[in-house]
Amino acid sequence: MNKNMENPIKRRKSRKIWVGDVPVGGDAPIAIQTMTNTETTDVAATVAQIRRAQDAGADIVRVSVPTMDAAEAFGEIRKQVDIPLVSDIHFDYRIALRVAELGVDCLRINPGNIGREDRVRAVIDAAKDKGIPIRIGVNAGSLEKDLQKKYGEPTPDALVESAMRHIDILDRLNYPDFKLSLKASDIFMTVAAYRKIADQIEQPLHLGITEAGGLRGGTVKSSIGLGLLLWDGIGDTIRVSLAADPIEEVKVGWDMLKSLKLRSRGINFIACPSCSRQNFDVIKTMNELEMRVEDIRTDMDVAVIGCVVNGPGEAKEVDLGLTGGQPNLVYIDGKPAGKLTNDGLVNDLERMIRERAAILDEERKDLITTAK
Repeated sequence: MNKNMENPIKRRKSRKIWVGDVPVGGDAPIAIQTMTNTETTDVAATVAQIRRAQDAGADIVRVSVPTMDAAEAFGEIRKQVDIPLVSDIHFDYRIALRVAELGVDCLRINPGNIGREDRVRAVIDAAKDKGIPIRIGVNAGSLEKDLQKKYGEPTPDALVESAMRHIDILDRLNYPDFKLSLKASDIFMTVAAYRKIADQIEQPLHLGITEAGGLRGGTVKSSIGLGLLLWDGIGDTIRVSLAADPIEEVKVGWDMLKSLKLRSRGINFIACPSCSRQNFDVIKTMNELEMRVEDIRTDMDVAVIGCVVNGPGEAKEVDLGLTGGQPNLVYIDGKPAGKLTNDGLVNDLERMIRERAAILDEERKDLITTAK
């Protein structure tokens, strides 16, 4: 998308809640989440994974807390990390009460699944007292038995009806600070359910295609399903569910939001798929370059194009662009800025990217200072 082109996505208006210090909904940026897959009782391993996810750009991390031992471990984890944490709890309301005492930032718990009214009320009272939002998570794989019988199989209407049951409980207890997810592994079912519920409630929506698959297949499914919803303006926070390292979920989430111009962080690469016209090995260059500059957080567009057919046009529209040629040409802000040979190409390109990133950082700091 040309930098001067207005983003056509108009986001759904939703109620803003706070997960720790991260706003979700309203005019807040779409938050990126992941979930740990370590044993929660292994505090060191879980803390290490959370820190890696935070370094990769996660805004919020969810931790499964299935037992009281895990709840106590969660308390130790909470002391060692500063990113907002969501606890994933099912059935046992006492675990929810305990993690509320230990500093959880959000409770992922379905009110209808934790028993008697007094138990639900106890959890909601604790959430009210400590300002902890709830996340209602409806999943096609765990629908209530009567809904399975009524609909015969998971459907968008079944997901929405399940969600409304939990929402009715929170409405009855006068607690509006919640977010909602309606997930299925089927793209069509998920998209239809979210579109249906989006007009019925004001709370923020947490997007995801559950059990999407491995790194490649899950990325494709999630990109299509979440992309359709995000294009509709639906979604306030996302998790890309992959059978892969949780850090990959964060990376894919960022790439998804960056491609739709909904958030920006780090380098957005424009690279050709390469062909016999290329004057350097584009694929090898990109593979090495992406790994080298993962640490850069500056919002910038970089083009790496192997030949002079499309190269100059792409290079002139980005912060820094490389066009294959004899020699290769570098453009900065649309103007010729140097020539590079294939020898040491990645080293030279990395150096120029870092130099340009540093300049952009200073320019943006000056703009912020002037605005103040």
